[in-house]
Amino acid sequence: MIKKNLTMPIQRCIAGEEIKNLSDSELLAVIIGTGAKGNGVIEVSNSAVKAFGGLPGMYAAGIRELAARCGIGLTKAVKIHSAFEMGRRILSDRRELEQISSPEAVWKFFISETAGLVREEFRVLILNNKNRLIKRSVISVGTVSEALVHPREVYREAIREGGSAIIVVHNHPSGFLAPSSEDIKVTERLRDAGKLIGITLLDHVIVSDQGYLSLKEEGVL
Repeated sequence: MIKKNLTMPIQRCIAGEEIKNLSDSELLAVIIGTGAKGNGVIEVSNSAVKAFGGLPGMYAAGIRELAARCGIGLTKAVKIHSAFEMGRRILSDRRELEQISSPEAVWKFFISETAGLVREEFRVLILNNKNRLIKRSVISVGTVSEALVHPREVYREAIREGGSAIIVVHNHPSGFLAPSSEDIKVTERLRDAGKLIGITLLDHVIVSDQGYLSLKEEGVL
């Protein structure tokens, strides 16, 4: 039985409470371990979660940005980001040759990597003739444009790997999924280039933390 006088999250979990029942602030308190500047660890954790608008905001913040606020300091900021990285690696651990069957599958595949990003990243999935993933890579970081996302760069690895098709993916940090005119131009250019070299562009999927949009489903491809 859990003793009622055990108030610290570590003590409560040792006594039998499930970790999944801890609040965001309590989980953070377990990670950072101690308080600072006259405040206990729970107070520091509550302040940090509130200051950054929750754990996603802390994930998006840089180590020094975390360290400069709420008395966390560099050591604790590194511990926090290490915990986030452990979770990200678990979520992004995929079986080799995973089959990509839908835009939703693409979104679920990348959500652990794109969640909280503040800049657009353009990625390519290289598939074999059974639509199974054989390689993925980041092509560019920054606003999607014909200058940054050239067919040469997108298809280079697909040719090397003997891929039969590709799916391209980029995130919209704003959460607004509607494609820009540049998104459409890039998609059409990649589609046409793929036809020339015999590698099919199956889809261009725009993703955000909340959802996705398929340019194939929108009729662009």
